[in-house]
Amino acid sequence: MPELPEVETIVRDLREDISGRKILSVNFITRSVWRGRVPSAKFIVGAAIERLDRMGKNILIFLSNDRVLIVHLKMTGRLTFEQPSSPKKKHTHFILSLDGGELRFNDIRRFGYLDLVAGPKLAKVRYLARLGPDALKIGRQEFTELIRGHKRIIKALLLDQDAIAGMGNIYTDEALFRAGIHPKRVSSSLSVARAGKLHEAMLETLNLALSARGSTIDNYVGGRGTPGSFQDQHLVYGREGKPCPKCGRAIKRIIVGGRSTHFCSHCQK
Repeated sequence: MPELPEVETIVRDLREDISGRKILSVNFITRSVWRGRVPSAKFIVGAAIERLDRMGKNILIFLSNDRVLIVHLKMTGRLTFEQPSSPKKKHTHFILSLDGGELRFNDIRRFGYLDLVAGPKLAKVRYLARLGPDALKIGRQEFTELIRGHKRIIKALLLDQDAIAGMGNIYTDEALFRAGIHPKRVSSSLSVARAGKLHEAMLETLNLALSARGSTIDNYVGGRGTPGSFQDQHLVYGREGKPCPKCGRAIKRIIVGGRSTHFCSHCQK
């Protein structure tokens, strides 16, 4: 958490709220949240926010001075647009003061990070360049070839950002359930038809989550500080012992690749 739907929701919120705004000042509250060396304020202050985009689970904020602010929220990060009069929450590590509000980065566990790179060097940023195709944009044929071209446990493959960018634990469990595929199934054993069904289930799951503004399990909020509601629509994730919505048998939880995994042993093969 947050995964693709949560990050995309934040990007869409902030795209409306901060695009075009000028940066008046910057407050480096916690310097350790920066991926590399803390940038000089001169590379940020005075620039305007031109646009926002998403690469996998990374938020990219393009500045008018040809620099890009990159934010990864990891497990507990928040990126919100707030008014200066709003009390600064505990665990706020970075603030951009804009003409008409503030962009605040908050992270309880400090696993998230920020980075500032020159625009021409963006394509060479290693952790972005190695990302696989985006889960929301990959076509059916490319997805099918990717899945069938690997001999890996399907859940582990879907969680691998170098293979497919954006998927996480929640939406992988939900998509596999919708497709009727066991999370330990070897990806290369799926037929073309079943791989195609998984692609359809993945897109359906992600788009439903986007419509609900993501899942708030713990502390996720969108770019305006409001929680998502897709957790109310989860079919298997977090429902260990509860009845399967298809067959009524109890949802099981196992560990796959070190991750808690929820599924129905009857419906998923």
